Amino acid sequence: MVTPILKKDPYNIIITGVGGQGNVMASRVLARMLVRAGYRVTIGETFGMSQRGGSVMSHIRVSEETVWSPQIPKGRADLIVAIEPVEALRVLADYGNPAVKVIVNTRPIYPVGVITGEDEYPAPQKIREAVTALASHACFLDATEEAVQLGNPILGNIVMIGAVAGLGELPVDRTVFETVIREGMPVARVEANLHAFAIGMAAVKKTN
Repeated sequence: MVTPILKKDPYNIIITGVGGQGNVMASRVLARMLVRAGYRVTIGETFGMSQRGGSVMSHIRVSEETVWSPQIPKGRADLIVAIEPVEALRVLADYGNPAVKVIVNTRPIYPVGVITGEDEYPAPQKIREAVTALASHACFLDATEEAVQLGNPILGNIVMIGAVAGLGELPVDRTVFETVIREGMPVARVEANLHAFAIGMAAVKKTN
């Protein structure tokens, strides 16, 4: 179900992940969808050595009438979309609040320290429990695996955008997504993106 108006103005969204996951593309696709739906949207992006798998975070602020500054204040996120699970915890620590909702891709990206044995990556169940405790509502899906099944792991970011639509918090749906994708992508890539979006949307609707 698509929400006809914003539940809060501005509605603050953070999309977070690590370099190489398509975080920036996901944020821009979602922003274009919201502009298409008639809203004013600002985007701010931060990169932590994104070329080498560092943290990447995009702030998206959505309003019916006002153009807000691109930086979301600490503790004021309404929705966090984490393309990597530990990044969900990092963002929740700074931008979370009792009302925040979170969508998490459960597939981890291990940093170099974990791969070399110098650091330890948190157990998946511990991450799930912590995210659930810190959010008013949390959805978990293996967007990467769904994308692998489609033949392109990078489509995990589009699966996550579909999940955002499935949550029903924002006035975006498949029709708006299809318009944006057809405008900005080669024809040969459109169907795979539409399929990825539909998978994410259906996955979250099942959990709501």
